[in-house]
Amino acid sequence: MKVGISSPIVALAGRRPAWEAAAGTAELVRVAQVADRLGYAFMTCPDHVAVPPGLPRGERFYDPLATFSFLAGLTTRLRFLPYVLVLPFYHPLEIAKRYGTLDHLSGGRLVLGLGVGNLKEEFDLLGAPFDDRGPRADDALAALRAALSGRTVSYEGPYYAFQDLVIDPHAVQKRVPLWIGGHSERALRRAVTLGDGWAPAPQSFRGPTPELMREMLGRHALPEGFDVVFTPGERLDAVNDPGRAREVIATAEEAGATQINLTVRHESLAHYLEQLEAFAEAAGLDREV
Repeated sequence: MKVGISSPIVALAGRRPAWEAAAGTAELVRVAQVADRLGYAFMTCPDHVAVPPGLPRGERFYDPLATFSFLAGLTTRLRFLPYVLVLPFYHPLEIAKRYGTLDHLSGGRLVLGLGVGNLKEEFDLLGAPFDDRGPRADDALAALRAALSGRTVSYEGPYYAFQDLVIDPHAVQKRVPLWIGGHSERALRRAVTLGDGWAPAPQSFRGPTPELMREMLGRHALPEGFDVVFTPGERLDAVNDPGRAREVIATAEEAGATQINLTVRHESLAHYLEQLEAFAEAAGLDREV
């Protein structure tokens, strides 16, 4: 079981503690470097351009490309997961070039989290079509797969088409993992047919329980190497109760998950890092010596 972190500081959704609102670059770098040293698999960053004030999911959203490009130069193993890029906001070639360059600069440490999106106000603001966003996203996924890891690329689809275009630099991974967000049956089908993994929302944002995850996965023939991301639905205290942390890891495995997206909420940066250390120990992560 691999474990990544739902990054603090970069978004303030879900009743984040006060220290995160006051934190900035130095604290974010500290978290990334500790996670890197402890053997965490990835860190996340959401994707919103501009949102209405008072949005329940919060108003702060760091830009994932800028954030990850900065942190890539300060870490060595940690992978970077935009969770999730809203596909209809971008042309697939934009993602292929910009995030392919991040993969190039980081030595192949990109995982692309991709979703259809549901905030209509943001679609309207950006002039992105909303009603056909599902089929448009499906075509974007196919186009993106065709464009990510090659220098000269071509694609022909119902929404996107390009022929013999050069992308240089491009992703160094031969197959950048595409993890599809969303908690619906449609999202899971999209992940199985067009992606490399399924990264549903946490339970606190209407994501599946472990039992529902197992049931949904059981209805599909999953491709070899297919990843499934599970976000624990409870606040864990790995310092004082490491046994419970190990139980949650076992629950994730039973649900069919291959990756855990760990959310930590504590009243200070010091306590946050202490929890990362303890969970890494409970999970047996491959920490640097």
